[in-house]
Amino acid sequence: MRFTLVDAAAKQLPPYSLSIKGMKTPTTSAHDKKNKIVYVSKLVSASPEQIFELLANPAMHAVIDGSGSVIAPKSSAPQRLSLNATFGMSMKKGAPYRITNTVVEFVEGKQIGWRHIGGHIWRYILESTQGGTMVTEQFSYGTSKSPLMLQLAGYGRKNELAIRKTLDNLAKYFADKK
Repeated sequence: MRFTLVDAAAKQLPPYSLSIKGMKTPTTSAHDKKNKIVYVSKLVSASPEQIFELLANPAMHAVIDGSGSVIAPKSSAPQRLSLNATFGMSMKKGAPYRITNTVVEFVEGKQIGWRHIGGHIWRYILESTQGGTMVTEQFSYGTSKSPLMLQLAGYGRKNELAIRKTLDNLAKYFADKK
C-alpha cells in the first residue's frame, strides 16, 4: 500500500510506504530514520469510521494517550476536528504546559494528522481489514524544526513506546464497548 500525504497548504510530502500484508503479529513497529518516521500498527476491533470519530474528537485524546502527557483539550478546541482546525491541549511532561495543534491531514474515515509548533506531525492511518481496522500511528519528525535534536534526545524510541501504549489503549477502549 502506498500513501501520498498532503498537508493543509496542499504541499506534497514525501510518499511513505507501509506494508502490512502478511503481518505475523498483531502489532508491528519501525523507525524509518531516512524518512524520519516512527510508526506502530495494530489491529483494532472496530470500524475505521468508529476509530476516526474518536480521533477527530480532541476530548478523547487523553482517554487513549499512552504517553501520559495529554491531559485535556483547551475549552476553545472544536468538538470535531477538520482540515485546518486548530486545537489546544493541556499537557504535562514534568511541568504542565499547553500546545496548539493544526490539522494538516484529513481524509474522512481514513487519515488524520496534526502538526504543532515544533513542526513534527502526529498522524493516524486507518485501513479496513478482516477483523477490524489496521491502525497505524506515526510520529513524523522530518518536518520538525529540529529533527536532529529529537533523534539525539531519543524521541524515536520514547515515542514508539508511547504509540504502542496509545494503540493498546485504543484497542481496549473498543473492546470494552462490545
